[in-house]
Amino acid sequence: MLLSEIIVQRIKQEGPISFRDFMEMALYYPEFGYYNSMRYKIGANGDFYTSANLSEAFGAMIGRQIAEIWQLLEKKPFKIVEYGAGTGLLCHDILDYLKNNTSLHENLNYCIIEKSASMREIQKTHLLEKVSWYSTIQEIPEIDGCILSNELIDNFSVHQVIMEDRLMEIFVDYRNGFVEVLKPANEELSDYFDELNVRLPKGFRTEINLEAESWIKEVAQSLRKGYVITIDYGAESSELYKHHRSCGTLLCYHKHQKNDNPYQFVGEQDITTHTNFSALRHWGMQYGMECCGIVDQASFLLGLGIKEYQDAALKNSQGDLQIAMQQSIRNYRLLVDMGMKFKVLIQQKGVPKYPLSGLKFLNSSKTPFG
Repeated sequence: MLLSEIIVQRIKQEGPISFRDFMEMALYYPEFGYYNSMRYKIGANGDFYTSANLSEAFGAMIGRQIAEIWQLLEKKPFKIVEYGAGTGLLCHDILDYLKNNTSLHENLNYCIIEKSASMREIQKTHLLEKVSWYSTIQEIPEIDGCILSNELIDNFSVHQVIMEDRLMEIFVDYRNGFVEVLKPANEELSDYFDELNVRLPKGFRTEINLEAESWIKEVAQSLRKGYVITIDYGAESSELYKHHRSCGTLLCYHKHQKNDNPYQFVGEQDITTHTNFSALRHWGMQYGMECCGIVDQASFLLGLGIKEYQDAALKNSQGDLQIAMQQSIRNYRLLVDMGMKFKVLIQQKGVPKYPLSGLKFLNSSKTPFG
């Protein structure tokens, strides 16, 4: 059966299902869901690029921030925990950079939490040392170090809602095709906006990511001492609920083409929504983590010295014009295109407040490009 037929069968048996359940099946249904299928997802032959695909410098700069964090944690045995490692390319580049720090590398354990069996197999083909795999963070004891995610939360399954006379939740029915129907939202969904002090105008459609709250709770409870670095595209509440976003932020990616229709190519396209960084900061504080700061990805990378790092790499290429042109294109995407759309949130637990290099341009009046 096709995945769409499996979903239709469930709707016929149970009645309309929440959009959240539809998205969960579309992305994570065993064997047929987008992330559990064997199809290429990331890179030229897939549906989208990540920052790690553009340049090894992305992983090197995260490695540089992690090395600084290790020093703040008194150079003791150190765990990096990465959620949803994709093809494993970011992990590879971080470890490759940290090899230059012998003392850190010897005391390092890199833990990947990966629920996609197909992605785990891809990772294992080229991550041959220092790496172990887990299904949940609860399986990893005594985490002192850094918990990392890159483009994770945007793929959590979300509830879709629309404000009418009261908050309504969007459900998915089937009538010769998938159709949307509305039901009154439950108290948990209404409380989400009350908790964040958000008031939606009538007709405003958006998403609620309850899984993000559950995720930040388990991260906070599992981290004994250290930092959490969350990289994703999204914004704070003040931006997410502006009038121009009144249709929501959901986007789909299929063969490097964007669309806003999750009911086509079911199981064959990625479905994403913007991450609410205000919500992550809010619930992080509730569960015992302090917010160090939120910056765009460009500011984060420039604060860590990516321009100097790439200039040195270009010198080593001995002036090869083709390499220089390729790097220029990648730099644009990494620092301007994706660099301004993506945000980096850093939170901490059990450590003194310290000015991190990745937050160098936090609260700065001048732009990092200046």
